[in-house]
Amino acid sequence: MVSTDSQITPDAGADLGERDWWRPGEADWWMGVLFAIGASCFAVASFVSQWASAPRPGLGVTFFVGSIFFTTAAFVQLRVSVTRADKLASLIQFVGTLFFNVSTFEGMKRGFDARQADLRVWTPDVFGSICFLVSSWLAYVALRRPSAAWRIAALNLLGSVFFGISAVAALVEPSTSEPVSAAIANAGTTAGALCFFAGALMLIPKPQALAPTAQ
Repeated sequence: MVSTDSQITPDAGADLGERDWWRPGEADWWMGVLFAIGASCFAVASFVSQWASAPRPGLGVTFFVGSIFFTTAAFVQLRVSVTRADKLASLIQFVGTLFFNVSTFEGMKRGFDARQADLRVWTPDVFGSICFLVSSWLAYVALRRPSAAWRIAALNLLGSVFFGISAVAALVEPSTSEPVSAAIANAGTTAGALCFFAGALMLIPKPQALAPTAQ
């Protein structure tokens, strides 16, 4: 997720006991919650994928549901972006989530040969990963450091790098009809999702002193 200084306060390192975790009236809270749920889906599904006995249809659905949460969060973020740089990064991120929607939706299907799997599942996954990497980099270089928003951007950039590694390793080789490395692909997705989850959690709470006063 793209983070800006306007979406999180500089004192994100404050005591969690003094923070307001329930702010459904604010967009950054929804972005954090939605991204966290989506990242959780990806982390759980990719981690469980390491076992051959794991139910593949269920994992496919979990990935797809997670991508929908990503897209919803990215749309909210695009709507509330203010500066030109924020809007560009958020737009690229939103497009990336749409690629992940396509990839995970196609990934729920079975019976593909290597060429079909690469075209319908791997290709949109790669484009989505590229979009996330570009978006995260734009956010990272635009933020002042050290700041809470910059730390979130750093986590997102690291997560995007892991997603990119996962995408490369997930290429299905025609000679074997197997991924280049399923282990690396799953590990990369898990690590990337955990980075996104950590960044999303940092968006959710706000120091109570700065929270809106109840009317």
